[in-house]
Amino acid sequence: MVSKNQIKRITALHLKKNRITERLFIAEGMKVIQEFVNAGFVLTDFFTTNPDLQISKEIPAQWVTESELKKMSCLQTPNTCLAVFEMPQTKNIKKEGLILALDSIRDPGNLGTIIRLCDWFGIEHLICSEETVDVFNPKVIQSTMGSLARVSVTYTSLRLFIEESQLPVYGAFMEGESIYQKTLPKNCILVMGNEANGISTEIEHQVQQKISIPRFGTIQMTESLNVATATAIFMSEYARINEM
Repeated sequence: MVSKNQIKRITALHLKKNRITERLFIAEGMKVIQEFVNAGFVLTDFFTTNPDLQISKEIPAQWVTESELKKMSCLQTPNTCLAVFEMPQTKNIKKEGLILALDSIRDPGNLGTIIRLCDWFGIEHLICSEETVDVFNPKVIQSTMGSLARVSVTYTSLRLFIEESQLPVYGAFMEGESIYQKTLPKNCILVMGNEANGISTEIEHQVQQKISIPRFGTIQMTESLNVATATAIFMSEYARINEM
């Protein structure tokens, strides 16, 4: 039987400040939870409305009612299970291959999709500015569909990271050179900017090559692409050139 204090402790993790203090985050749904368990994340609590469901021999399942799970859940329509994990230690960044850097991405869905793209294209490290949405935001966790278990995310000053990397820096701009006419080198940094304002002025000064995705068709009225969609196109073109 789950207590009111347990429910209060879980719901507190909906807020970033509490997640940082406790070094814990929430994952919901069997597929997402299983991905984290398989990747070796430390499970601290597992709650489920299914009394026959078990995820770990070390951490017994705690049966809860649908009403209790709804109180703990971040979803409008809760799943059948919810788990709490310890945040992993930040890994050392390999400064080779394509390093994706996000400059103030604010939408949880966009960050989650970009993490899934990193997983798909084999990019193990993602660099985020300190203004980028928290990767352990429950909406980000759910939208990654478990890919966060295989992608290490580091928050840091992009300016300092770029200065210290000594790698060529490419940035996504509307007025940049077509990605289809540019060969991205094997080792480089690709910066993707904020959904509304693009790459910040500070980081723009560090970008050595501005690249873009050209519009096709006759009307060409679309102002811009969604940042996650644009990231997918850049990654695909990088992989086509460097992995074939």
